[in-house]
Parts: sequence; C-alpha cells; structure tokens
Amino acid sequence: MIGDDFAELKLFITGPIMLRNEVRQAGLLPEFGHRDSENLKRFESIMRNLLIIAGNPEGYTPIIFNGSGTNVLEASVRSLISDTDKVLNVSVGAFGDLYGKLSSTNGKNVELLKFQYGSAVDLKVLEEAIVQHKPDVVTFTHNETSTGVINDVVAICKLIRSHGALPVVDGVSLFGGASSAISEARPLMYCTSTQKSLGLPAGYGIGFVSDEALEKAEKVQNRGYTTDILAQVTKAKLNQTLTTPNGTLGNQMCVQLDYIVNSETVDGRFKRHEEMRSIAHAWVATMEGYELFAQEGHRSPTLTTVKTPSHMTIDRLKEVKELMRAHGYLFDPGYGKINKELQDQGSSPIFRVGHMADIMPDMLKDYLEILGEVLRGFK
Repeated sequence: MIGDDFAELKLFITGPIMLRNEVRQAGLLPEFGHRDSENLKRFESIMRNLLIIAGNPEGYTPIIFNGSGTNVLEASVRSLISDTDKVLNVSVGAFGDLYGKLSSTNGKNVELLKFQYGSAVDLKVLEEAIVQHKPDVVTFTHNETSTGVINDVVAICKLIRSHGALPVVDGVSLFGGASSAISEARPLMYCTSTQKSLGLPAGYGIGFVSDEALEKAEKVQNRGYTTDILAQVTKAKLNQTLTTPNGTLGNQMCVQLDYIVNSETVDGRFKRHEEMRSIAHAWVATMEGYELFAQEGHRSPTLTTVKTPSHMTIDRLKEVKELMRAHGYLFDPGYGKINKELQDQGSSPIFRVGHMADIMPDMLKDYLEILGEVLRGFK
C-alpha cells in the first residue's frame, strides 16, 4: 500500500519541521466553507493569536496568503515597490539573495548589498550603501535560514528610515520562535510563514501589513491579484483569505496558535528557543574541529550553523545524513548553494541544526548526542 514505506523521521532540518501529535490530529477536523460562519470559528482566533505572537503591534493587519513564505515576499515586492522606485536588497545569505531575485524578476530597479556568509548586516556599510544608492525601499532578512545569522531588525529599520527609505522584512524562519520586534522596528511589512517556528505544515504565508504600507500600495501599479495587499486586506479584515484556503491547515493553525498563546505562552516559547540555542552552542564546543559559523552576537535562536573541520566534505555530510536516517533522524547537511561556494573556495562546508517550533530541549540533546557519535566516525 502507498505510504507503508514512508519513514517516520524526527526532523532536525530548518523546515518543514516536526509536528506535534495534536497538530497532526487537528488535520482530521472537519472541512469548512471559507465564506461560511464556520470559517470565523477558525480564522478569528488565528488572526487574534497571530497579533499576540507578534506583540500586538499597533497599526498592523495580519494577512494570510495561500502558498509559501516566498509568495508573501513576492507580494511585498509587487505591492510596495513601484516601477519608479529604487530598491536596495540587503543579503546575508541565500534567502536574502532570493528577495533580490524576486525584485529583479518582477522588473524592479534593484541595487544589491551582499555580506559575507556568516556575517550579519554591518550598519556602517549599510548606511554607506543607502547614501550612495538613495533607495526608496530596502529589503532584508531578519533571520537568515541558510547561514544561521539573526540581524538587529530594530537598528536596521531605524537606520533605513533615518534616510527616508522604507524597510521591508523577511522574518520567515524566526516568527514564533523569538520576538519579531515589529512594534519597535516598524517595518513597512513583515513577512513570514507557517512551516518554520510556528510548528505547522507549509501552505500559508503571513504578512503583517502596516497602515503605511496600504497607503504606499495605492500608488503602485501592476500589483497582481493574489500578490495585491489591498485586495488581500479587504478579506483579512473579515478574518478571511482572498482565495480558497487549505482548510486542513486552517484547522491545524487554529489549534496550534491557541496552544502557543494559551498553553505554552509566547514568552515560554521564546525562552525555550533561547535554551535550545545554548544547548546547541555548548554541544559544538565539545566537538573537536567544529565551530559555530554565524557571527558572535548574531546567532539565531531557531537554528545553529556549524563549520566543519578540513576533512569534512559535502559528500561526507551526505553520508552523515544517511547514517542519521538509520537512527530515525533527518539531518540537515547545509544549504547546497552555499556549501558549493565554500568548497570551490577551498573551505569546508557547514551543516545546520534546526531547533525550532516544537522540538524540546531533551529531544535536541538526544539528537546531538547521536550526531556527535556519527561525526566522530569521520576522520
């Protein structure tokens, strides 16, 4: 029978993520009509709890987009950057690069500012680029999933605004695992999705759209349809989606966000992620020849990137992945594009440890203990 050989692995990758049993069971709840009163039973709670997790930022409306986080990023490009605007795309990794690609493929006037892998945004360098290029909009990633770097979203947004530009933020792999700081940073739009730290399957993108963004979008032509935040927000304010949602995911999201807000609590969830970051860092310190990859002071609370010793290669990390599979785990051998670039430069690759969503500290410790044994087998 189809499915009999589907492996029940514990996912320690950076998305999709391991689901709580209650979330999996919520997928069996009844389907519903998205324009029916049953929809409100799910999405009124979803929208309210999204705002609570975001810190109840004043002047922001959550919008749920059908699709992935990339859909929301593209919506921010299509809705908030006009053909006469100049956009500065700031990247510290592969997903920062993706934001720039979305701008360029949509015909926007893009300038690129790229930092070395593992480094966070340098405010002095950023300011120099803003002075040089005079952008109208600046895009950047809050938490870079490919390198494990977390940027100072508040300081960056304030710097961007001090020069008259507008910040737009990709927070896909952070939201639900640490503070998004939307209230303090005041981005034009903050973009995230379900399949990372919120602990849900992929399928919804989430945008926190400011009133200022809605005003800006009115001046932008060719916003598309599903990427048009003005079309989207009319339904979002009714606790609906613009187009037919994944009802199964809607049920799961309703259950999960209620759990985060009312059972674990938002503060408790954020503290658990900080604890797991400390566990991962302490483990790396015990591994001879291995070291933390991301810049000190800018290491993500939702994932850890590890620089391997000189004897490790991309192919060997793939062997590690299969050995960990035999132990019932899915290991993350690192972001392919970045590792290839590192290898071409004569450097050893990195791997990632996802410790986001509903992974618990004891689960992480068990995983790292086995991973350590496997890695020590490679000389």
